Amino acid sequence: MSLAHILLIMLAGVAAGTINTVVGSGTLITFPTLLAFGYPAVTANISNTVGLVAGGVSGSWGYRREITAGRQRLRQLAPMSLLGAVVGALLLIWLPPSAFKAIVPVLILVGLLLVVFGPRLQRRMAAHHPDGTQPESAGRKVALAGGVFFAGVYGGYFGAAQGVLLMGLLSALLPDSLQRLNGIKNVLGTIVNGVAAMVFIIVSFHNVRWWVALLIAIGSLIGGLVGAKVGRKLPPWLLRAFIVVVGVVAIVTMI
Repeated sequence: MSLAHILLIMLAGVAAGTINTVVGSGTLITFPTLLAFGYPAVTANISNTVGLVAGGVSGSWGYRREITAGRQRLRQLAPMSLLGAVVGALLLIWLPPSAFKAIVPVLILVGLLLVVFGPRLQRRMAAHHPDGTQPESAGRKVALAGGVFFAGVYGGYFGAAQGVLLMGLLSALLPDSLQRLNGIKNVLGTIVNGVAAMVFIIVSFHNVRWWVALLIAIGSLIGGLVGAKVGRKLPPWLLRAFIVVVGVVAIVTMI
């Protein structure tokens, strides 16, 4: 592994950790980077998932005030993320690599659409409950639990734009402020990545490239802290435009 190889993977990890904390979709940075270096798709996805856990932890730490305020939500939703992550990770392992190669471009495209249209959905839904007083119906709670479970399956299988998907879902169904929801999103996403990583290590140890995972972990750990501290000051449109460009390159590469 050359020095340029090491630096580029680590920098991709920094970018992914920052973007995951602020927007979501950091996988659309690291995953294509690993593909460009010639790693097989499933191996790249598994190693990437293991590495990004560190960024989720640091990003969640940066949002600890919002997370403390939303701890009751997390107690309700975390089990659904955990179960979904196990299902998604096992699907990745059990389905043939050819299925992953066929499914991932579609998932990336869905992720890009969420990146582009997610903020508009968030603003529209947040306008429905600006003061946090909207009552929560039983149907809404069921929809929220089911949606978080599906996001966990999605995140365990691939995970690009999982954060955007979660933010759209949470802002549509919960009356909390968007900053608090972003903290909750960071914890749920970290749970999914952490659980999926554990499943991969136990069931598919041979597919983990540990040097790659370590480099992404170091980069994403830094990126999570950066995202929590200064990410809100960065122009969201610039981050999303960058993600879209990288995602389109990934789709073209895989096709």
